[in-house]
Amino acid sequence: MTVVKRPSKRAEKAQETRRRIIQAATELFVADGYGATNLQDVADQAGVAVQTIYFVFGNKRALLKELVDVTIAGDTEPVATMERPWFTDAVAMRTAPDMLAEYVPGSSAVLARVAPIMRVLESAVANDPEVSALWPPDEDLRYVVQRAAAEALVTKSGRRRGLTVDEAADLLYGILSPELYLLFVRDRGWSHDRWVEWATQTLRTQLCA
Repeated sequence: MTVVKRPSKRAEKAQETRRRIIQAATELFVADGYGATNLQDVADQAGVAVQTIYFVFGNKRALLKELVDVTIAGDTEPVATMERPWFTDAVAMRTAPDMLAEYVPGSSAVLARVAPIMRVLESAVANDPEVSALWPPDEDLRYVVQRAAAEALVTKSGRRRGLTVDEAADLLYGILSPELYLLFVRDRGWSHDRWVEWATQTLRTQLCA
């Protein structure tokens, strides 16, 4: 029998403090902007001393980086995207259409979480050019994920004849992008469900027989 070791009270308290700080930062960055929010504001909102934020995160940029990572993941667990159930369940499907039926809703759930902070990121880069260095341009993790999905999809029955990994990856990367999601959902007023239906059908037309 495997014994699961419970985290200590201290570790649980530290995790809860980290969660409150990230939540407070998210709310303030979205409401007031990255540039207008200082760490004392975040500390007051989270109910902690500002020194705690410096101790846990180091600086405002590092807090933003963690905020983005947690928003993408949906939680604070140290589990990579390609190891999360929504991804592994999708790539395990037998046919390409079935994979897209699982994969698009899962990927779109990430887009829905990221959408509210996109303007925060744009503002952050405008106010602090060093923020862009947090995500090196030669390390596009979103493309890495979409290419892994493409590599799985081209092996499945029901894929379009002649479909290559490069083409599949480009289509997944382009259609399931935060920019396109925001264009339809934020700017044109589509519901999230309507987006998922459209993206699924569009990708099936492009990628499946």
